[in-house]
Amino acid sequence: MVDIKVKPRPIGATATVGRHGHPQVTSETGGGLAIVTGASEPGFNPLDLMFSSLAACLVLSARIAAGRLQLLDRLVEVRVHVTGEKAKSEPTRIEEFTIDFAIYGDFGVDEKMQIIRLAEEICTVGNTLKGSPSFEVRTA
Repeated sequence: MVDIKVKPRPIGATATVGRHGHPQVTSETGGGLAIVTGASEPGFNPLDLMFSSLAACLVLSARIAAGRLQLLDRLVEVRVHVTGEKAKSEPTRIEEFTIDFAIYGDFGVDEKMQIIRLAEEICTVGNTLKGSPSFEVRTA
């Protein structure tokens, strides 16, 4: 029997902002991203990052799902578009997510729905957003 050791990927992010300028976000692995704040400014704002995280998690989970369902050899591409509606009352939040899946390959509707349902079960980001995670807030 082969003992497979999986090295866990460090997770987390740090955001910084000064008195002026845009926030900068750095991942635990050293990736960086400038955050935009203007309504028409190209780039990612905090809500875009949340939608992007869900979309990325779902496409990766759909690929995993296709593999588990032994359909991966027919998968050409998965696209997920995520957007949402902000709540009209306090506290400010996204009240409803809209998720559009496009699965390309030689699949019928039932197989696509199997992939989507399993992807939703696998997706850590989606499972977190559907739940009620606790927050531990600390200060330095």
